[in-house]
Amino acid sequence: RGPQAEFGIEGAVEFREGQGGLPTVVLRHACGSTAVVYPFGACVASWTQPAGHEVLYVRPDAKFDMSKPISGGIPLCFPQFGPGEMQQHGFARNLTWEVASTSADFNPDDKDPEVELVLTDSEYTRAMWPHAFTCSYTVTLHNDVLKTAMKVVNTGDGPFSFTGALHSYFEVAGIDKARVLGLKGLTYLDKVPDPNNPSSQVEAGDAVGFTGETDRVYLDAPSEVQLDVGTGAAVQVQSQNWRDCVVWNPWTSMEACYQEFCCVENAVAKDPVTLAPGEEWTGTADFVVVDL
Repeated sequence: RGPQAEFGIEGAVEFREGQGGLPTVVLRHACGSTAVVYPFGACVASWTQPAGHEVLYVRPDAKFDMSKPISGGIPLCFPQFGPGEMQQHGFARNLTWEVASTSADFNPDDKDPEVELVLTDSEYTRAMWPHAFTCSYTVTLHNDVLKTAMKVVNTGDGPFSFTGALHSYFEVAGIDKARVLGLKGLTYLDKVPDPNNPSSQVEAGDAVGFTGETDRVYLDAPSEVQLDVGTGAAVQVQSQNWRDCVVWNPWTSMEACYQEFCCVENAVAKDPVTLAPGEEWTGTADFVVVDL
């Protein structure tokens, strides 16, 4: 039996071939919203509004051949955010996750299509990071809201610490028009020009705009931030337990595409989460498009 026979739900959850022949899980809500999730990297590569507008952004240089993580959508960084002892952003985004379950419960009027993906430790992961863990990632469409929940469980006999992020790429109507709202007064680490020795600054502006390469980690971010995409609308992000917010645009180092997107990332970046054996941590982030 294939995954469609085992996990497909008519009109709500469909398993089909995606780019590069990779398997995908397509979620469809009765209101018309959709999401496309690749088990490779547990990457949400598309999220469309009921009217059909794409909210996320996939870079033109993205590879769908498993040779590298998918560059776009919402890549998952775990158990390391950024550079460090293992490969950039950890291993979760370049491994294939297992489909654990799907559902489309009536809630209360419409079905909310949902998929749960799971990654557990293997010889490959333990060679980089010698810990036993289970990481589950649930993606749900609730009307026009994209809901995500990532849960990390320590299944080993010793403590471990991790950092991580939802490395979300959003399409904008010109990077010069994009602004991130909700960060005023926060301390941030500015990783430009030296990512290994970031300077600490305080955000003075009501809105964070883009006038050059931008790579900032806003510490102790509020539970809600908004990305004004320059069309009169914004992506509103409401999160729990992702305590930092990363704002990134590569500027002309990615000449082909930097004007078309920016990343506003829910992260645990500065201070790692430590879990004792048997403990778990859950971070949630819900995305919705709102009029400004």
